[in-house]
Amino acid sequence: MKKLLSLILAVLMCVSMFSFGTASAFAADDTPLVVGYSPFNSKFSPFFSTTDYDQSAWFMTQILLLNNDRTGAIIMNGIEGETVPYNGTDYTYYGPADCVITENDDGTVYYDFTLRDDIVFSDGEPLTIDDVIFSMYVLCDPTYDGSSTLNAQPILGLDKYISGVETRGNAIFSAGDAGYEANDNYTEEQYNAFWDYYNNQAGAAFAQEIVDYCIGNGYNAADDSVAACAANWGFELAEDATVEDFWTAIVEAYDGDIDTAVSTETAGSDLLGLTVAALGEEYQAGVQTGDSAKSIEGIQKIDDYHMRVVLTKVDATAIYQLGVAIAPLHYYGDPSLYDYDNNSFGFPKGDLSLIRAKTTQPLGAGPYKFIKFENGVINYEANDLFYLGTPKTKYVNFLQCTTDDDKLNGIVTGTVDITDPSYSNDNVESIKKANGNDEVNGPVIVTDTVDNLGYGYIGMNANVLNVGGDSASDASRALRKAFATVFCVYRDVAISSYYGERAAVINYPISNTSWAAPQPADDGYQLAFSVDPDGNSIYTSSMTDEEKYDAALQTALAWFEKAGYTVEDGKLTAAPEGAALEYTFWIPADGSGDHPAFMIVNEAKNALAKIGMNLVINDLSDSSLLWDALDAQEVAMWAAAWQATIDPDMYQIYYSDVVNGPSEGAGKNPLGGPAQGGSNYQYGIADAELDELIMEARSSTDQAYRKAMYKACLDMIIDWAVEVPTYQRQNAIIFSAERVNLDTVTPDITTFYGWMNEVQNIELN
Repeated sequence: MKKLLSLILAVLMCVSMFSFGTASAFAADDTPLVVGYSPFNSKFSPFFSTTDYDQSAWFMTQILLLNNDRTGAIIMNGIEGETVPYNGTDYTYYGPADCVITENDDGTVYYDFTLRDDIVFSDGEPLTIDDVIFSMYVLCDPTYDGSSTLNAQPILGLDKYISGVETRGNAIFSAGDAGYEANDNYTEEQYNAFWDYYNNQAGAAFAQEIVDYCIGNGYNAADDSVAACAANWGFELAEDATVEDFWTAIVEAYDGDIDTAVSTETAGSDLLGLTVAALGEEYQAGVQTGDSAKSIEGIQKIDDYHMRVVLTKVDATAIYQLGVAIAPLHYYGDPSLYDYDNNSFGFPKGDLSLIRAKTTQPLGAGPYKFIKFENGVINYEANDLFYLGTPKTKYVNFLQCTTDDDKLNGIVTGTVDITDPSYSNDNVESIKKANGNDEVNGPVIVTDTVDNLGYGYIGMNANVLNVGGDSASDASRALRKAFATVFCVYRDVAISSYYGERAAVINYPISNTSWAAPQPADDGYQLAFSVDPDGNSIYTSSMTDEEKYDAALQTALAWFEKAGYTVEDGKLTAAPEGAALEYTFWIPADGSGDHPAFMIVNEAKNALAKIGMNLVINDLSDSSLLWDALDAQEVAMWAAAWQATIDPDMYQIYYSDVVNGPSEGAGKNPLGGPAQGGSNYQYGIADAELDELIMEARSSTDQAYRKAMYKACLDMIIDWAVEVPTYQRQNAIIFSAERVNLDTVTPDITTFYGWMNEVQNIELN
C-alpha cells in the first residue's frame, strides 16, 4: 500500500478511464453500473486470486456450492430456499445445492450434496456434480498454491493423494544449486536451465514485473521508462536505467539480503515463481517423489447431481471450505481427461497449467459474464441464463481508482455509482460536504456501514518480553500484564479521537462481527486487563478519567513488582534477569503518528516514564519493516490489525506450534510474512491446555458449545497477556443517490452479506 499511496497522476487516471464506462458509450437503457475499486492484480480466478479486489472480479461470474446468510451462517437448503430473520425482517436465501451432514459412530462425517438440475453456465453448458468434483480436485492437487485451504481439511484419503508429489521446479529448488545428481524427476538439462535462469535472469524478471505492474495500471501516463516506474516504487535511477539496474538497486537497498528484498518489494511473484513461469509448464508439472494415491477416497460421486464428501473427523471449519466456487470443467479443464470411474478428473494430476491459463478470463454460472479488462476497467454483461433470474442492469463496469479521493470524486462527478473509501474523519467530512446537509446520507451520497471483519490489536511476543527466558511463567505474564493494563486505559480516548463514532473499543481478541464474540451481557464478561494481581477490579463507575489513569498506573506498578522488578518510592529501580527498564514499541504510523493506536502508545509512554519504565516508540514510515522484524523475532511490542474469517477458528493464530508442530495447510500469514506453522510465532504461546480447547472447539458443530469453548480460549489468551484487543472499526460502502435506485440495493447489508450478493437486483435511476 505504501507504493500505491505514493503514485502520481491518480486522479487523472481514474477520470481518463471513465471513457470506457460512461453512458455515452451505450444506448440510454444500457447505461452501465460503475463500481470504483482499488487496483486489480489481474488474477480473476476462483482458484488463484490473491486480493479482495480480484476476488470481487471473479465473484461476479461465479456461483458457490453453498451460500451464507447475513450473519455468516451457511444456507443448507438452497434449492427450495431458507427463510431466516434478521433485524426483525424475514429474508429468503437460495443457492445451487442442499447439504446434509451426518456424524457417524465411527467418528467420520458425511457431507451429502444435492445440486439443482436446471443450472447452466453463462455459455449454456449444463452444470453438474462433475464440475464440483473437478473444482475440488483442483483445490486439492499436490501442486495447488492458491489461497484455498480445502487441502487442509481431514477429507478421507486426501493425505495419501497429496503425498509423494511436488512440482518439478520445487524439486529442483529444494535440491539446491551445488550440482546435478541423477534422478528420475528432472534431467541435468532441466536442472541447469532452472538454476541458470534463477541466478542470472530471475532478478531482472522480478524488476520487469514491477515495471509491467506500474504500466498496466496506468501509473506512469506517457512515461513507461524503467526509471519512471522505479520512482513510483520508491527507487531513484538514472533516466536510461534498465531492469537489471532496477534489480541491483532493490538488492542493494536491503544490503544484499535477496530474500527480504523479494518478500518486501514484490509486485506479485518471487524468484522461484518467476523462474518456473518463465521456463514453462514442464517446471510447473508435478513429479512423483514417493507413493501417492490416484484419487481422493472421500470425494465420492453418486450421480450427476449428487455427491458425498467424507471427513475422518468432525471439523467445524469444513463447511466453509467445502462451499467451493463451481468452476466449469469444460472451460477450466479438459472434458476428455475427465473419467471419474478411472481416476481422471479433468486435468493431469500435478499439472494445473490448463487452469492457470484461464486466470485472467473468468467464466462461470454467476450473474454476469466477464467481457474484458482494459485500461483499468473490467467490463461485464448480464448473464441471461443466471439461475436466479436475468440481472436488471445489463452492464457493470469495475473502474480502477488509486486513491480514496478518486472514489469520492467519482461519486460526486458522476463517474462512479458505488465504491468503498476508507471511513476516516477526512472522508466523512468530504461526504457531508458533498451532501450539503452535514450528514453522510443525503441527496448526493448514501452511506452504508458495516463492522469490519477483523479488529485492531496491540501485540506482545512472549519469547521476547519475558522474565528469565521463561515465556509462560507467572512473572513473565505479570510483566506483560503491567504494560497491557496501561495500554488499555487509554483505548477509549485514542479510538474516539481517531475514528469518532466509527469504531468501538473491544475487550476480547476477536472481531465483534463473530457469533463467538463475548457480549457485555454474557456471564463472565470483563473489561480487558482491569484487575490487580489479587484479582480485584481496579475501576469503579464513579471514577473520572484521570482517576482511571492513575489506577491503571499504580496497578501496573504492582504487576511489575510481581514480575520481580525492584520498586523504591513508587518507581522501578532494577529489572529482574531477562527483563529491562526500557522496551521499544513498533508502530507503522507513516512516521507521523497516523495510526489508531498511536495515542494509546504515546500516552502510555508518558505514564510509564513516571514510574521509571522507558517506552521507546519506533514510528515506521515503511510498514514492511515491522513484518520483517516480527518474522525475525525481534519485536517485543507492536500495533497491527487482524483480518478475520466467518468462522472464529483460532487454530492458525494461537495454536502452540512449538508444542504440536506446524499448522496443517498453513499459508502466508495475514501480516505478510511466511507461514512458519501459522501466526502464533508472533505471540510465542506454548500452552497445551489452550491447544486442547482450540481442537475441542473445532471438533463440534454445536454453536453454543463452541462459543463456550472459545470464551475459555479467549480468557486464556488474555491471561497470557500477548494481545491487547483495541478496536473494531467500520467499513463504508457509498452509493450515488442520484443514479442508483436505492430501493433495489440489497437491504440490511452486513459484514457477511454485501451489495454484491444480490447484484442482479440493482437498477439505475
